[in-house]
Amino acid sequence: MRDAFHDELNALTGRLVQMTSLVRSAISRATTALLDADLQLAESVISQDGEVDRLYADIETSIFELMATQQPVAVDLRTAITALRMGGDLERMGDLAQHVAKIARMRHPESAIPPEVRDTILEMGQIAERLVTKTGTCIATHDVELAKELESDDDAMDILHRRLFRVLLSKDWTYGIEPAIDITLTGRYYERYADHAVRVARDVVYLVTGTRDPDEP
Repeated sequence: MRDAFHDELNALTGRLVQMTSLVRSAISRATTALLDADLQLAESVISQDGEVDRLYADIETSIFELMATQQPVAVDLRTAITALRMGGDLERMGDLAQHVAKIARMRHPESAIPPEVRDTILEMGQIAERLVTKTGTCIATHDVELAKELESDDDAMDILHRRLFRVLLSKDWTYGIEPAIDITLTGRYYERYADHAVRVARDVVYLVTGTRDPDEP
């Protein structure tokens, strides 16, 4: 019975890693759709978010069943609880990629991103991909040192987010209110995507060590 229980915990890890792959693909395609005004690509991101939601629902159901039937304690309980938290953050990352794609769809056939901020948005998308790729590796390997690296990557995302605001508030901004709103929302979506990746990494550290940084938000 306990072997079956631990097999199910291992299966949860596999589903979480699968979720990281899906949300990495989603943010990559959403970024391309946004920059290239690619409606078909945007629609694919929007329609495929349901796959992420279904995986999270499977994880949630499995964890509730395990807790009801196996009554896990100690490390096993910590594994189940952190898996539930990580799944929730990854599901939200999928939603945020979908939000980026919806901006691309809304502004089609034009690009929602003016030339002045294209490089910044592209870099934000690249950082988002790097973060979620590392997140998947952390989940699969329980690599605490790699998990801690995500904090630095998130700092880089925050710097880019602030750069967007400097451009929007500049006297040289000539595109008006509507594009400014699009870019403000887009920057927020990438920034939040990165924050959720960091939360997952922190849960990996907690899973392995059993402790949390008291200064964590």
